[in-house]
Order: sequence, then structure tokens, then C-alpha cells
Amino acid sequence: MKEELEFFDVKTRTKFKATEWRIETKEAKGRTRYFAVTKAPGGKHEAWRIVAKDFALKHK
Repeated sequence: MKEELEFFDVKTRTKFKATEWRIETKEAKGRTRYFAVTKAPGGKHEAWRIVAKDFALKHK
């Protein structure tokens, strides 16, 4: 079972917790960033949270 992570929904300006999420990797300006992504409860959009490289590699 995945860890429960806390996300912030920018559109509704609320915090929520989720256990169903996935890891995404993005590269910009020669730097790799790791994100946990889940569906936001307040709509059809997604909420993204930056996570550490170690966390992302452990849960990928």
C-alpha cells in the first residue's frame, strides 16, 4: 500500500490527503524534478506535489 501524501488543490485552495498517486518526472533547464500526481477531489484536474529524488525512486 502506498503512503498517504498531502496535496494542495490550487483551484479550490484546499488541502487533501490521497493514497492513490503516481510518480511523474519532468526535466527543465538541465534539472530533473520528481512529482507525485493525483486526481483532485474538487474537479477533473490533477494536483501535483514535488517529492525528493530518493522518495520518487523508491516508489516508482
